[in-house]
Formats: sequence, structure tokens, C-alpha cells
Amino acid sequence: MTAKIEARGIFKVFETPSEPVQALRAVDLSAQPGEFVALVGESGCGKTTLLRILAGLVLPTQGEVWIDGTPLRGPSQHIGMVFQRPVLLPWRTAAENVLLPAQVRGLPLAEASLDARSLLESMGLGDFLDRFPRHLSGGMQQRVAIARALLLQPSILLMDEPFGALDAITREQMHLDLLNVWSARRPTLLFVTHDIAEAVFLADRVVLLSPRPGTVRQVFQVPLRRPRLPDHRFSGEFAAACRDVKHAMQGNGRGQG
Repeated sequence: MTAKIEARGIFKVFETPSEPVQALRAVDLSAQPGEFVALVGESGCGKTTLLRILAGLVLPTQGEVWIDGTPLRGPSQHIGMVFQRPVLLPWRTAAENVLLPAQVRGLPLAEASLDARSLLESMGLGDFLDRFPRHLSGGMQQRVAIARALLLQPSILLMDEPFGALDAITREQMHLDLLNVWSARRPTLLFVTHDIAEAVFLADRVVLLSPRPGTVRQVFQVPLRRPRLPDHRFSGEFAAACRDVKHAMQGNGRGQG
């Protein structure tokens, strides 16, 4: 099967006034259609840089990204991205923020408006369509950002620590909301996080990057069945999977990949 998205031999070096900084080294990574892959690793290992390269927002120093067997040459309409912060326009309502991609591309707004409403309702924001960002909590704002990224039905969704600034209770609810939307639309999803438990709960596979320069150290298949339920967090399988990733991150090499 042809991978939906694939990174081949990715190197990234940033030029600085003092000396070059190598962020990524020989990264090979692929995700299949409809797969949920989480990327974890220490701070500064290049997770965000890799995600931006996969999005076509940053050029690699060496290597290529392929989408459906075709080289990626820049940002693509097939790729949606959710950043660490929601980045909503404060003068637009929740529904108007979600509609923005359709307006930028000059698409018919009648159908897009219905889809925007459906997305927001599916994420529990049906009563907040006409609210401005300042009237929404952090979790609500991030739901709007996710809906905006999904509006044009991208086949690939990239998410860069979207829940990092949320409290634990809101984050757990966001996990369920995200899984519901992903299950309904089934994009290939690559999700960057520092949180091992978050990665294991959400993903089909967890990819561990080494400290800078980041490269793929190990890949873990998550043993939890779908649909994921809150009680999975209390299972022995969940604890064992988190422990394996943690030990591998610490260099104990006890993971399975």
C-alpha cells in the first residue's frame, strides 16, 4: 500500500550567527491512509520542525516528503494544520473563523457554512457559533481551530501540541472530541506531543524521536483497541505501553518497535 504521507531521508540544518544547528538527521517516517501517528521526544528534538516540513511550510536541507506517491513542493490543499495556539481572528465569530479557508479559496459559502456549523456542533459548540474568541475558553478556541483545519476535508491533518496549554480535565475531553471527529472523517493524522500518556491514548503508533539532531529512535504499536474509552487509561495495557515509551526515551531500550 502506498503511504499517505512519507518523509524520506529528511535533514534540516538552521544557519545561526554562531554556527549551524542541525535539527533533524536522516528522518524516515510514513503514515498509512487513515492512520493516527503520534510523535514524541524531548524538547528541542525537532518535532515541530519535522511537522512543518511535512506541511510544506519549511524546506528540508536534504530529503523529500511524498504525498500519495508524489513529491510535496509546498503547502497543499490536502493538508490541514492545527498549531499550538488557536490563532483565531478576534473580530470574527467562531463560525466565521471556521469559514475562513473556504473564503480564502473562493469556494461557495452556502455549503461551507453548513459544514462549518456541523463541525462546530459535533465538537460541542453548537450554542457558540456566533460568539467571538474572547468569549470562548481555551478549549473552545482550540475546538474552533480544529474545525477550521477540517473544513476543506483534508486527507492529512497535522497537529502541533494543540492541547499543551489546557488543564487536565479539558484536555481529556478534547481527546475524546478529537477521536470522534477523526473517526467520522478518518484523515491521516500526525500529532506532536510531549505527553506520553496522551500519545498512547490517541494513536495507533507512537514514534519516538531522539534528542537533537532528531531522528527516529523507535516506533511503538499501541495495543489498545478502538474506539478508545476513558477507562483505557486505567488498563494494564495502557500502563505498559506508556512505560515502554518512557523507558525508551530514557535510553533503557525496553520498547518494542
